[in-house]
Amino acid sequence: MKILVVGPGGREHAIVRALLRDESVTAVEAAPGNAGIAAEVACHGLDASDGDAVARLAVDGGFDLVVVGPEAPLAAGVADVVRAAGVPVFGPSGAAAQLEASKAFAKDVMHAAGVPTAGSVHAADVETAAAALDRFGAPHVVKDDGLASGKGVVVTQDRAEALAHAETCVAAGGSVVIEEFLDGPEVSLFVLCDGEDLVPLSPAQDFKRIRDGGEGPNTGGMGAYTPLDWLADHTEKGPDGVSRGFTETVVERVAKPTLDEMTARGTPFVGVLYCGLAVTSRGVRVVEYNARFGDPETQAVLERLQTPLGQLLLDCATGSLGADRQLSWRDGYAADVVMAAQNYPDSPRTGDVITGLDAAAAREGTAVLHAGTATDDDGAVVTAGGRVLAVVGTGETLQQAVDRAYAGVGEISWTGEQHRGDIAAEALAGRVQVPGAAGDVAADAADAGSFSIADDGAPSSIPGWVHVSSGKVRELHRPAAGSAWDGEDVLLVVASDRISAYDHVLSTPIPDKGRVLTQLSLWWFDQLEAAGIPSHVVSTDVPDEVAGRAMICRALDMVEAECIVRGHLTGSGLAEYRQSGTVTSIALPDGLVDGSRLPEPIFTPSSKAEQGGHDENISFATLVEQVGAEQAERLREATLRVYTLAAETCRESGIILADTKLEFGHDPRTGELVLGDEVLTPDSSRFWPAEEWEPGRAQPSFDKQYVRDWLTSPASGWERGSDVAPPPLPADVVAATRERYLDAYRRLTGGELDG
Repeated sequence: MKILVVGPGGREHAIVRALLRDESVTAVEAAPGNAGIAAEVACHGLDASDGDAVARLAVDGGFDLVVVGPEAPLAAGVADVVRAAGVPVFGPSGAAAQLEASKAFAKDVMHAAGVPTAGSVHAADVETAAAALDRFGAPHVVKDDGLASGKGVVVTQDRAEALAHAETCVAAGGSVVIEEFLDGPEVSLFVLCDGEDLVPLSPAQDFKRIRDGGEGPNTGGMGAYTPLDWLADHTEKGPDGVSRGFTETVVERVAKPTLDEMTARGTPFVGVLYCGLAVTSRGVRVVEYNARFGDPETQAVLERLQTPLGQLLLDCATGSLGADRQLSWRDGYAADVVMAAQNYPDSPRTGDVITGLDAAAAREGTAVLHAGTATDDDGAVVTAGGRVLAVVGTGETLQQAVDRAYAGVGEISWTGEQHRGDIAAEALAGRVQVPGAAGDVAADAADAGSFSIADDGAPSSIPGWVHVSSGKVRELHRPAAGSAWDGEDVLLVVASDRISAYDHVLSTPIPDKGRVLTQLSLWWFDQLEAAGIPSHVVSTDVPDEVAGRAMICRALDMVEAECIVRGHLTGSGLAEYRQSGTVTSIALPDGLVDGSRLPEPIFTPSSKAEQGGHDENISFATLVEQVGAEQAERLREATLRVYTLAAETCRESGIILADTKLEFGHDPRTGELVLGDEVLTPDSSRFWPAEEWEPGRAQPSFDKQYVRDWLTSPASGWERGSDVAPPPLPADVVAATRERYLDAYRRLTGGELDG
């Protein structure tokens, strides 16, 4: 067969080389190609995004298959024009390529398909972007909604930098997607699709930042390696309770649902679904989709592919892939190192003569793939782009592959050349770990309570429901079309076992925590409902996958304030009192200490600060300004009433309710003010054992204060004010925290946790 490869870069050079190894491929040509591609096959000088020109070449040249490499031609609809001319194309239609061309579109598809991903907000104005930054907190993730060649993403602790990127995108007439930050290492998995069936390639990891250690600005990628030994033992339980390996998990929870959703929308996806993934403490999450082979992962992945590529891509283009397609791979490893031009990624310099190419290519187990290269009038190969070359090493071990790649790099030079020196270094040192999945921690914790540290208990894919968003602890789902709840304005609220502290979601879950939060909230809602205080709970008849940790709730118009009532002095209230003798402008008697009972409970609301995701105490007068006098008074009255009833119930159980945080919303059907979110749990309240209460010291508690105390102790080695995420919790802290949550439940309800 005769194949035309469209595109000018390193990805296309890798595709060309792989096609030339396929005995069924009689000829390969490229348009426009580069200096390296031109040394191996005939090249045609045309614009890769000119669909008419590509279609004419495909027809006139008698090509049996066209492979469109880059994202810009795909988004421009080049594949559509070529297909209309009667030539099979490996590459999605312009409509299907929106999975990459619009991150907002991709998020909509993910949510509709129930694909696990980061919570996000699509912002077309700066005000919405600023509010989303505050909602998710640091680290801030801001993505240009459109195509940006892999460089439109800013991840930063600096809110001002994040907002500036959003402002730049909006000012240019675009929009941005603000996302929650996903912890854990990133993985690229290419999935070949024929519109109905699919087959995955080998997972790879690339390196986005320009400098060693992940420093400097984002680039299109500075190197990659495959396979990933640290993923070999990774498993996740699916909604059916069956444990699957990494690739199988991605196929079943990410790729296949997305492919089905695209087909249902009338835009079947044919080509490469590039799944950019984070392997987080909560399981695999999608970072982004691309609609083509990724660069530089392709250079490494295709170097190991043994299955003939030409027939494989033609089968995808003609809908002949089949449901059970299997691929074969060469033994060993592949790693590539990208060599970039001076001033990349800002304003790369071009025209510098490259030396040493032949010497590098002659080395054993080494290949030199061209990206941004051209030939000058003298026939010399010169730099012609930002990322110039990718030097690929293969070997029996990862170390050998990396060594061969860097040996090749050492043969090549030009003025101002730059590359990273740490490709795969973390993997070689055994330091790549999934948060919360360290083997000894998981094993010890399981011994302590027969539970799995790596499982947060909250699947993103639930039959009959579509995932909407992820919070620090909770996952929200709306009814799927055709489900029993379709048409109802309700949400399935699922409490995970995640725990947060000091504005970080910790990498280690607390087993059974989500079930405690849900079942204790439901118990309190029943007590309060009997006293005439309504809640948002509609039903507890939830899917089996989330039984015991979920409730179906009325979607409320939430009040933008957190309602806090304090019966004892501690925490941020104590800090303010020590400075001014007041708490949110409420004067208190002299001589109070940590844990002192207040003369009477006080209402001390809070709101979200403008600079980040911290709760900020406000005065009642400020609350009046925000929500109006009548609303503020109703909130104060309702909050104090809940606290009075709950504190009495707690006293009967031998517990002091020091303070609690409530959230209210309005039922959109009636306008009635009702309780929302969770209520009177160890996450939203301070519970102290009455028999151990002693003012003047920190009180023992049934809440997550135990975790906070460990994080700020020398034992953790963590500095609270640093930009470093907290470390995983040790098994003894996990077990002790779990027991505190369970003890609170037992004391209050008088029973054991269900399930």
